[in-house]
Amino acid sequence: MRRAGRVIGRAGIRNRSSRFASMMERTAAVESRPAATQTAQPAIELRGLRRDFGERTALGSISARLEPGESLAVLGPNGSGKSTLLRILAGLLRPSGGEVTVLGCALPKATHLLRGRVGYLGHAPLLYRDLSPRENLRLAAALHGLDPAASKARIERLLDGVGMSVRGDDRVAELSAGMKQRIDICRAVLHEPELLLLDEPDAHLDAEARVQVEPLIGPGGGPARVVVSHDRKAATAGADVVLELR
Repeated sequence: MRRAGRVIGRAGIRNRSSRFASMMERTAAVESRPAATQTAQPAIELRGLRRDFGERTALGSISARLEPGESLAVLGPNGSGKSTLLRILAGLLRPSGGEVTVLGCALPKATHLLRGRVGYLGHAPLLYRDLSPRENLRLAAALHGLDPAASKARIERLLDGVGMSVRGDDRVAELSAGMKQRIDICRAVLHEPELLLLDEPDAHLDAEARVQVEPLIGPGGGPARVVVSHDRKAATAGADVVLELR
């Protein structure tokens, strides 16, 4: 079965442990990669992107373009390939055909040049259950090669901004799904990426939590965004480009 998508158009632009210690020691040997040369190229350009899983085509002939600072809303029913597209853009999955360029890097060949430039929020939180939110964020900062003193201050600002300072030293396993989502959003934006890839970012969040995370992942004046959502109204409200998969 072949699946395709179409760009609907452009909307008006709106402006604990020893285990943890061991992890931190291992990250000390991780060298941060030099930033790629900045150009005036689009944030994302897709030309005939295709992804097959055996005989099944999850994405077929997808073409779209997103400029720096713009937001792309990806809509479609379950199984239409929304999360697959996000994983390809994050460099986590190889395309089967077509051309994919992200922040000037042709994928999958130049995936390594995207490290530190993209913030990815997936279906499941990318957090260690036995570590606390603070420990998870400190580990993420070390993996990105961020300055320890500066990242410590930023972590505290992020936790405070999403209302998680008080629970910042509890084990992630003890937190609710909504709390984990807030922490994972902090992780995705911690290194101030140029591109945010957000898979159902409002999942498990109540109205108050959505207001808290809006300054971190909302549209307007920040990094380019790709937002996957089942909520058409919410996704398109801040979108510059809408891509509907089917």
